[in-house]
Formats: sequence, C-alpha cells, structure tokens
Amino acid sequence: MAKGYWIGHVDVDDPEVYERYRQANAVPFAEYGARFLVRGGKQEVREGNLRKRTVVIEFDSYDKAVACYGSAGYQAAKEIRDAVSTGDLVIVEGYDG
Repeated sequence: MAKGYWIGHVDVDDPEVYERYRQANAVPFAEYGARFLVRGGKQEVREGNLRKRTVVIEFDSYDKAVACYGSAGYQAAKEIRDAVSTGDLVIVEGYDG
C-alpha cells in the first residue's frame, strides 16, 4: 500500500501563536501516525515561487493522511494556524512502484 504525504508551504506571520498550532496538532498527528520528514529548515528555491517554510509529513497510507486532515482534532489546530499564517497544502499518494 502506498504511503500518503502532506506537503505544505507556509509563511508564518506570528511565530508565538504558530507554536500553539504546533502543540495542538501533536495529538491528531500522533493519532494518525504522522511522521515529519521535513519541518522547516534551510531551503533553496530553484524554480518558481514558494513560501518561506516547507513541511513534508508522511502517513502509512493516503487514506490516513486524508482522515487526519478532516479530523476534529486537526481542524481545531488548523483554526489557530489560519489566523497567523498563509499556506498551500497538498495531500498526495506516494509512489509504490
């Protein structure tokens, strides 16, 4: 079964409040088995325009990735994030070839 991934690009306007989002998302991420592969860090944009922060989160399956995003726990955390950041997020199925 192919894994599922969240790939996000985010600009954070208020790091202190964003930290509350990170604390709030810990519970649903643990519940759905999320593993951070990339969480910020140094990046070099070679093509196009991206936001300042990149995040890649791995789940055991695409279905778990989608379910985590729709969960009440994550949606509560997302409300915190939405007020202090601008971002783009895609949920994608991994290649299982």
